[in-house]
Amino acid sequence: MSNMNMKTMKAYNIRQSFQDIYQANSKEEFVTYLNKWYYWATHSRLAPIIKAAKTIKRHWDGIVKWYESKINNGILEGLNSVIQAAKSKARGYKTFKNYKIIVYLLTGKLDFSLVNHRFREV
Repeated sequence: MSNMNMKTMKAYNIRQSFQDIYQANSKEEFVTYLNKWYYWATHSRLAPIIKAAKTIKRHWDGIVKWYESKINNGILEGLNSVIQAAKSKARGYKTFKNYKIIVYLLTGKLDFSLVNHRFREV
C-alpha cells in the first residue's frame, strides 16, 4: 500500500473517530473522548488534520456546550432565514425598534389568543 493511501486511511480513521465522540453517554465522557481525539489528531503528522484539531480547540467551549443543548447549525440557519425575511419586511421602517418588533413577531411563537380571545391560530 502506498504512503498516500496510508495517510488517507489514517485521516479517515481520525475523522471517523471524531464522529464517534458524539455517541458519548455523558458530558464527562464526551470531554474525555474529545481530549483523546485532540491528542491523536495533533500528533498525527497530517497537516490538514492538525489544522482541523486546532480549529476545534479554538471552539472547544462551544463544542462542549453543544453536548448540553444539542442545538445544531441547521436550527440556527433556519432561524437566520426567518430573520432575513423579517429584514425584508421591515424595509421602510425608520427605526431599529420596528425591525426588532418584526423579528419578535415572526420568531417568538407568540400566543395572540391571550390578548385577543377571537384570535385563532391557522
